[in-house]
Amino acid sequence: MQKPSVAELRPVVHPPGVKDRRSGEHWGGRLYMREISLRIDRYLVNTRVTPNQLTYVMTVFGVLAAPALLVPGIPGALLGVLMVQLYLLFDCVDGEIARWRKQYSMTGVYVDRVAAYLCDAAVLVGFGLRAADLWGTGRIDWLWAFLGTLAALGAVLIKSETDLVGVARHQTGKEPVQESASEPRSSGMALARRAAGALKFHRLVLGIEASLLILVLAVLDTVRDDLFFSRLGVAVLAGIAMLQTVLHLVSILASSRLK
Repeated sequence: MQKPSVAELRPVVHPPGVKDRRSGEHWGGRLYMREISLRIDRYLVNTRVTPNQLTYVMTVFGVLAAPALLVPGIPGALLGVLMVQLYLLFDCVDGEIARWRKQYSMTGVYVDRVAAYLCDAAVLVGFGLRAADLWGTGRIDWLWAFLGTLAALGAVLIKSETDLVGVARHQTGKEPVQESASEPRSSGMALARRAAGALKFHRLVLGIEASLLILVLAVLDTVRDDLFFSRLGVAVLAGIAMLQTVLHLVSILASSRLK
């Protein structure tokens, strides 16, 4: 069967709104990955590969970010970035194939969310273990592994707080939340939320952003010939994750999402 062209695929797999979703589309997808995924789609739409199978592949790549980061130096940081970018690629491809075939699955949606949790956690746990210097000649400093795990816990809790809004609304018989409901009812809270959104510091605990930060810090560590910058990064990300966990919870409770 002849492969569809990119022009044929685009209006079907990228319907209006896909790239414009406020909380459902990563900037990497909008900026470059959706264009790359279209080229991959051409070779997959006429195969027996299912969207769910692609979601499982995506999950594996996300989890592999953790062991990749255990490779010392810049090579390990590059491997971590590669694993996360492959995760993002298949995160685009699985939904696009599903839209082309009209082959939707609740299992796919569920596994996709689990994969998002696992990828963020894998990057941050791997970063903590990397900073602990597992393969060094000195004593392993488990403090950094603990802080990396703490950052991972925060990242997972932040996602959970968002997803549990949908659970709470479903269990009380309410319609899915609208984007407008995320705006805090208090003008002061709304201003604080917009300021935090402009700074976007909270995004550093997401797998994609964290992996890129880890690469930058690995370069700085190589110049300095120690793990100072990686350890500083782990501590900062743990602080951001814990702070954002609290602020995000307050933001939800102060908004109309639970009304």
